[in-house]
Amino acid sequence: MNAVLALEDGTWYQGVAAGAAGEAYGEVVFNTSMTGYQEVLTDPSYAGQIVTMTCPQIGNYGVAPEDVESSKPRVAGFVMREASPVASNWRATGTLHDYLVANYIVAIADIDTRALTRNLRSVGVMRGVIWTGDVDIDALVARARGIPKMEGLDLVREVTCDEAFDWPRVPDAAALGPALGALADPPRSPGLILAPQRRAERRLRVGAYDFGIKWNILRRLSTYGCDVRVFPATAPASELQAADLDGIFLSNGPGDPAALDYAIANTRELLKSDLPIFGICLGHQIMGLALGGRTFKLKFGHRGTNHPVKHLETDRVEITSQNHGFAVDPQSLPSDVQVTHLNLYDGTVEGLRHTSRPVFSVQYHPEASPGPHDADYLFRQFVDEMEKRT
Repeated sequence: MNAVLALEDGTWYQGVAAGAAGEAYGEVVFNTSMTGYQEVLTDPSYAGQIVTMTCPQIGNYGVAPEDVESSKPRVAGFVMREASPVASNWRATGTLHDYLVANYIVAIADIDTRALTRNLRSVGVMRGVIWTGDVDIDALVARARGIPKMEGLDLVREVTCDEAFDWPRVPDAAALGPALGALADPPRSPGLILAPQRRAERRLRVGAYDFGIKWNILRRLSTYGCDVRVFPATAPASELQAADLDGIFLSNGPGDPAALDYAIANTRELLKSDLPIFGICLGHQIMGLALGGRTFKLKFGHRGTNHPVKHLETDRVEITSQNHGFAVDPQSLPSDVQVTHLNLYDGTVEGLRHTSRPVFSVQYHPEASPGPHDADYLFRQFVDEMEKRT
């Protein structure tokens, strides 16, 4: 079936439908990962976005239940150069095409993703529409220009949990959507790094705000000896303060951090306690805002598994997994907040810590799903801060 991707600047790309039939609209972004497309598809941080994969072939190892990062695909749409029609992988339960169709994800293939990526890098990320079947290009461009901009959007409410729950949990299989399998916490494949042995005699209790949390974050916290209680994004700070926790975690998620006044206010309240607080991605941006800083939108963001970050304390370079379109403005931070990590592509802030409180955050994804494990030590750092308190 014919398919077209049209952007707000008037450019358009004709290809073939590679998923469900219909329309998809959102902010068009690109991801430079060579693998991990299923984790990308199910990452709630991509809500409201059409994701372009720059790797020339996608789907050649199919899909597997243990590779999901949430209960269903969260992307608004998907773009590929070549969509593999076969799955060569003993773990696979089906092809990527069948997975996209079963989960109602509109996708397009057979377009020049290099040209598209160069356009997004030059102009910046843009609003766009994927349409399958017969099309009117002018109407699609007009439709793209009418899509709300990412600035000012609260997409967290669309992806957060309805009520608090303890991890791990096993919900009804029907809630997982088609072709995902029956487990909410599927086992991971061998090869993931193990956590060092903890010194504490009991498991630590962590309260995690779900702004669109990835399951591998919960898996890593659990591996490091933490029992996690996951709270909806709108849960008041008092609810977490009453839960007898050892630490607070602020998760990743989609949309504009500055639009999340409730999350910023709750984090500001929790900062008054002596609890260790750790934030990742959107959680890092919310932390920066709660500490008195500002955020701004990047031209085309950082998305991929191969982004170099410099740890300023050690002068070491970490290769990291990233997915964000906003950043914290370092000039806006108060004197008691220190920048700990910098992005080596553009010098933007990748990590923060408070100079007198057990509070820190990073912009990238140390849980590395997909991606390298260079930054897994941050979970150990969070556990160390909780153990000091206990």
